[in-house]
Parts: sequence; C-alpha cells; structure tokens
Amino acid sequence: MRGGTVAVVGGSIAGCAFASAAVRAGADGVVVLERTRGRLADRGVGLCVHDERAAELAAAGALPGGIPAHRLLRRRWVVRDDGAGPGGRMIWEQPFPFHSYHWGLLWRGLREATPEEVVYRQGVAVAGVDGDGGAAEVRLGDGSVERYDLAVGADGYRSVVREAVAPGARPHYAGYVCWRGNFDAGRLDGLEGAESFPEAVTTVCFPGGSCVIYRIPGPDGPRVNWVLYAPPPPDGRLRFDDPTSFPPGALTPELLDHLRALLEREFPPYWGRALGLTAPADTFVQPIYDLETASTTAGRLLLAGDAATVVRPHNTSGAAKALQDATAFGAAWAGAGTWEELLRDYQAARGAAGRELVALARRLGRAQVERTPEWGRMSGA
Repeated sequence: MRGGTVAVVGGSIAGCAFASAAVRAGADGVVVLERTRGRLADRGVGLCVHDERAAELAAAGALPGGIPAHRLLRRRWVVRDDGAGPGGRMIWEQPFPFHSYHWGLLWRGLREATPEEVVYRQGVAVAGVDGDGGAAEVRLGDGSVERYDLAVGADGYRSVVREAVAPGARPHYAGYVCWRGNFDAGRLDGLEGAESFPEAVTTVCFPGGSCVIYRIPGPDGPRVNWVLYAPPPPDGRLRFDDPTSFPPGALTPELLDHLRALLEREFPPYWGRALGLTAPADTFVQPIYDLETASTTAGRLLLAGDAATVVRPHNTSGAAKALQDATAFGAAWAGAGTWEELLRDYQAARGAAGRELVALARRLGRAQVERTPEWGRMSGA
C-alpha cells in the first residue's frame, strides 16, 4: 500500500520512530503534533537496550547509527553489610549485555534521522481524536479539526488517543514510586571507599525496594544515572491514583527528606554518598503505573509506545518497545493492501507483546519492591 496521510500525536521517541516508519513505508504526508514547546533533548534520564534488541532495531532502520551509548557488561547485586566495607557485600553477579543511553541524546538522534518530508509541529495540543467514518479526525486545542487517513497515538501514558481507542482505560498505580537522578560521573573521582565499576550496573537491595545505578553518556561527558524503587512516605498525604509525576526541581521537602533518610538507613555508605552527589534540581519522583489495553487499534486509530501499554521500568523495555512498535508498524504497512489490513496486522504483532511486557514488569516489581526476599541473608556462593 502506498500513499495516505498520517498524524502522529506526540513527538518523543515513539513519535519520531513512527513518523520515520510511515515515510519509509510510502505515506504521502506525515505530520507530528507535539504539545510541548521546550527542548526535548534536555531530558536527561537514562535507559538501557539489550545488545540483541539494539542490533535488530539498527538492522531494521529504527535505531540510527552514531547515537552515543555506554557499553554495559555485568550486573552486580549488593546489600549493606557493615562488615564488608563501604561498598557493601555482593550477593550476586550476572552478565548484562546492554547499551545505556541518555534519553535526550537518543531522542535527538531519532529526530535528526526523521525524513525531511515529516512536518514536525511543536506547541500543538491535541484535545481529542475520532477514528470512525473511514478517516481520523484530530481536534486541536484551538478548536480546529484536521483530517488524516490514520492517527497514531504516541502521546505517552496520559494519552488522549487512548481514550478514543480504549475508553476508560487508565494507568493503575502500583503502590510505589521511583526516585530518579543523575550526576557528572567525574564527581565519583573524589569519593573514596569503594570502586564504582563503570562497566557494570550496580543494584542496591534493601527491605522493600531496590536501586539500579549505571553510567550513561551525557551531552558534556559521562554521567551516573540511578533509579530507586520504594514506597512513598507512609503518612498517606501524597496521592498518586491519577497519573502524575514530580519533575526535576519540583520535589517536595517531604519527599527529599524521605529519600535522604532511606539512603542513610539502607544503602552501603559508598553508594548512599554517591547518590547524595545528585543536585535536587536533577532529582525527581515518578510514581509507578501499569496499563494494558485489549486492543491497540480502533477505526483509523493506532496506539504506540506508552500510549498502548504502560510498563513498569524494571525490565528497561520502554524505548526498545517503542522502536519495536514502529518496526512492526512499518512491516504491517509493507504487507497491507488497505488501512484495515495494516491495523489488523499491527494489532496481531504488538498487542500480545505489550501485554507480556506488562506482566513481566509486574513480576519483577513484586520480587524487587513489593515482596522483597531477605536480601541480607543471600550470598554469591
């Protein structure tokens, strides 16, 4: 099938990947509608992609070459043990063949690789969509309506497009949060007491949670990225039933004090001090949600990335899933003779895959946060 017009709602990683896939597949016109006006490249969180997935995505044209990445080889699991030194006691080590990325640098690489035929419009809010009637109507925040052959919802976990595809489907709060942050890796040079293991992911384990720490490339050199999973303060004053987050620089004093107390109480001293190098302006809290939908398509509408399924971050699948979705979209387009066939084949390829990732992440969340074992009694023997 050749020709047709596509609107991609959302211009981050999934949006750029789908826009590129649509052009490669032969679309006549592709428009990306991104609500924010700011620089998406400034977003600094880290992420990981398995070596095999990265190779597959690169071969499919979904992961452009030249994007900075840091090579990871192994994962170390450690616990606080005052008799083992400031770095803690290692209870397990396993191979970890992944590449780590800086979100903003990955997005920039995808954005720069987007074909020039794509019209990328920032500062455009989408109020709603309608996929019935043999077309996709996109209602903008200013009241205007634009008509396309297909609309892709790549607008994240608070997706507007999802409401039209799966009315009432909302992310479910998992009962815990993750604190995230990163800092200049050079600051570890002055931190004595243990080794930082640049080629490894270090996972600090403690009762009721865990924290992953690893290096990522940054715009100005290597950075240390960390993600700490634990319940929020127990007083119940903070409610996360509705999808929300506390962006960098917006942490409440209560949340910051809770984090500092947790680091002091549960972490090996070296790693607690390491995370303490993170400036409050580079620290934020992300409540953990998950969501699966019965279908990723309806009428002339299609869901991608976090709009289709919200997966807890434990299995580091977010960016890879978005790129895999785009690859499947391109393959479905290449084999389809009609829009209906394209949507059917995409759903067949990605519907169950997304639900499987949600289920896997739930299992990891239960094991590493909700029902943690007695980490301190484990050993590498």
